Formats: sequence, structure tokens, C-alpha cells
Amino acid sequence: MDNPLDLRRLRYLRAAIVEGSLTSAAAQLGISQPALSASIKSLEQDVGVLLLERHRFGVHATQYAAALLAHTHGIEAELKAAWDRVARLRGSEALELRIGCGPSEATRLLPRALIHLRHARPELRIFVEYGLNEVLMPMVRRGDVACALSSIPVNTAHPELQHQPLHVDRAVVVARVGHPLSTRRSVSIADLFSYPWVLARQWELERKALDDLFAQAGARPIVPEIETTSAILMKTIVMQSDFLTFVPHEMIHWEEQANLLRPLKAFASGWERHVGLTTRRGEAHGEALQALVASLRASLHADLRMYQSAAPPAR
Repeated sequence: MDNPLDLRRLRYLRAAIVEGSLTSAAAQLGISQPALSASIKSLEQDVGVLLLERHRFGVHATQYAAALLAHTHGIEAELKAAWDRVARLRGSEALELRIGCGPSEATRLLPRALIHLRHARPELRIFVEYGLNEVLMPMVRRGDVACALSSIPVNTAHPELQHQPLHVDRAVVVARVGHPLSTRRSVSIADLFSYPWVLARQWELERKALDDLFAQAGARPIVPEIETTSAILMKTIVMQSDFLTFVPHEMIHWEEQANLLRPLKAFASGWERHVGLTTRRGEAHGEALQALVASLRASLHADLRMYQSAAPPAR
């Protein structure tokens, strides 16, 4: 009989639950669907309970599977931490950390933190996956990355995930410098409807916030001419045309410094978003992840000191 705590079988079970389909999970794992079914069936036989409920649209976890997988992430994290520690003691391998990062955080916060981390812990090797939350959150759940640095919801959206706030950013309506609205002292809702928009997909936090702000103002939501998952595409289109977009202010930091893009004084400019680290719930932070968190906090503190030194004295 196989060991019920065989991590391979537990990973297969988790993939089936995350994907909601044995066919999709098998493709993601690179195995055949019959092999995946046999693995899960043997695990069910060993633990003596039903782990997956099948239905016409796929599969979902039973309470037994949820209880079993709640401890799996912690086991994997402890094993990874032990492996990393042995590697360090041997001195023959560098610690590795795989993380996910959103577009705004890739603009300034993460680069600064990685530069700081390079000086503090030169033995670390960092692998960064880039994308919006629709891509990053499943990667965290599957264990493809140790964490994601991105926008986080006010309330936890998924029971397998936990969020650690780091700082608050705000989203702004953005136009190119020289846009007809860029020099206005105030911009009305009617003004915003007069120009084309390029926006993130509907399920992204900033897009939902923009829809809510228009609804609160008694206006219908913006229907963008272009929807995309690419922050670079959004910024490039806006820089080269009269398109508008709605993005976190941090995302246009360098373009604003170069006098290419400008936030409009629009009614929506006060909306805030929380930025933080998303990890798997109950999973211990390994040595490499702890070092990254320390560097992120050091970078944020440096920004705060810079802001305070640049601020005019209080009268």
C-alpha cells in the first residue's frame, strides 16, 4: 500500500480541486487523465473516505479532502525550508525563491526591494512571474510561487490564501501629457465619456472599483474599446493617443517623472487599493521569503523617509 502522506498524490489531489476538472488537472500536471484518476482513487482507498465529489461540470473537494490539504501546504513549506537550510550549510547551492508580481509593484517597489536583497543576501536566486491577479492567485494556490506581491482584497477571497498588507496606493484616471483633459482643473463624468478607454479585465480590483465609482455617481459603467491583461499595452496606448485608463498611481511613476503621463483631477482619483503579499494559508515562511519581506519593508521605509524629508515644514 502507498503511504497516504505521499506528497505526489496529495499534489495531484490539490491540482484536481484547484482546476475543478480531472482533465484540466491532468494537462496541468503533464500526466494522463486515467493516471490521475487512479492516483486519487488509491488515495481514497488508503484514507478510507471519499475525497472528490464528481458532477457533470467536474469535481469538487469533500470535507475530508479540505481537511487533508489544509496541512499539505505546511508540510511542503517545512520540507522546502529544511532543504534550503541543508543547502546553505553545505555552501554548494544558493537559496531560491519563486514569487509572483503585479504590474504596479514591478514598476518600483519590487525592483528596489530586489536591489536591497541583492546586497543583503547575495546568495539568493529570485525567479519572478509577472501578471495580473487572475493569473497570480491560482499560481499561489497551486504552489507555483511562494507568494504574490500585488493588490489584495479587503476580505480574503479564497480560503486557501492569506494576505499580508504592506502599503496603500490609489488608483487614478490617466491621460497623456498634452491630452485635452490634462490641463483641466477638474474633470466631469461627461468629460470622461467623451474619450475612448483601455482598461483591465472586469474581474480585476481596479476595474471593479471604477465601475463602482461610476455607479455611485449615478452613471453607467465605462465600456472600454480595449480590454487587456497587459499594463504595458495600456500605458503605451494612452501615451500615443487620446485614450484614457484607470490604473494604480504607482504604475505610472516613471512615465510621470518623464512627463509622459499625468493623472487627471477626476472624481475617481481618491480610490485606494491595498498592496501586500499573498501566501498560502497556514504555510510557514521560509528563510528566503522572510528575507524578501524584510527587503520590501526596508524599501517602503526608505520611501517614507524620502517623502518626509521632501515635505514642506508644518506651519
